[in-house]
Amino acid sequence: MSNIINKQIQLVSRPAGEPNADNFKLVELSVPELDDGQVLVRHHYMSLDPYMRGRMNDGKSYAVPQALGEVMGGGTVGEVVASRNPNFAVGDTVLGMGGWQQYRVVDANQRGVLQKVDTRKIPLQAYLGVVGMPGVTAWHGLVRIINPKAGETVVVSAASGAVGSAVGQLAKARGARAVGIAGGADKCRYVVEELGFDACIDYKQHPDLKSLSQALKEACPDGIDGHFENVGGMILDAVMLRANAFSRVAMCGMISGYNGEPIPLVAPQLILVNRMKIQGFIVSEHMADWPEALAELGAGVAAGTLKYRETVAQGIEAAPEAFFGLLKGKNFGKQLVKLI
Repeated sequence: MSNIINKQIQLVSRPAGEPNADNFKLVELSVPELDDGQVLVRHHYMSLDPYMRGRMNDGKSYAVPQALGEVMGGGTVGEVVASRNPNFAVGDTVLGMGGWQQYRVVDANQRGVLQKVDTRKIPLQAYLGVVGMPGVTAWHGLVRIINPKAGETVVVSAASGAVGSAVGQLAKARGARAVGIAGGADKCRYVVEELGFDACIDYKQHPDLKSLSQALKEACPDGIDGHFENVGGMILDAVMLRANAFSRVAMCGMISGYNGEPIPLVAPQLILVNRMKIQGFIVSEHMADWPEALAELGAGVAAGTLKYRETVAQGIEAAPEAFFGLLKGKNFGKQLVKLI
């Protein structure tokens, strides 16, 4: 394989505040020869996700810190281009955690490091989004924590993103009213017209808590029974002001504080007054849910009833800039990097 050059992006320093290009380095390495049991995967797409920002820090978090001087971790889909493993053939389409690089040598004898995926009815890159970790995240938070009953109101922040867009559609499928919060008129229009949410609030039009709370009151005349939180900060405060008794909040992300800034709550007493259940979760700790979730998500994509959108950056060199954009909400739907 020594004639194949692999470009990869390594994390070389920890960001102080917002990450920048200096934290990353593009490295070129030749691909080693395969040993028995190994396969060589050429990545077609790599995933960019908000959780990666937390892994860049060295502090205590739910994710193990990303090691310096090593390839940035992350989900990938691609094809097997060489194999010395009887379970994988050249041409197999696969999903794995290949990281920010064009190629990866995988010890395919290890269970679960590489999964074959069927691309006949589901596009390959969808396994990094709606039929993958983000989709299962949406499913678990909605079904296991919020567990909406028909007629209840569910609010989701970052509603046009990879996770939020699935939350609202899954809520609608269960007979709930779905209200999104997103940034900008285009995203809000998409959430309502394409994804079928009942309403969507453009947080950019509501710079203060009073204004955002009033918009939620209009969009949720019967109050809020379930909330799927991806952002935190003022959005969570506004939701809590409109929350019903026994409302449930699935805490998935707090992107408003990903660079280390504190996120105070304006009125935490509402947790008591409203008898609210607020539950944080990490989807990788709930592997038992994945088969059921993926079955529903995959069926929805195959049937065309579960809609999704992607923002695709081109080439490995574009990954850092696309990642910075993701953290600022510049992406529309799932953020991917196309490597072929």
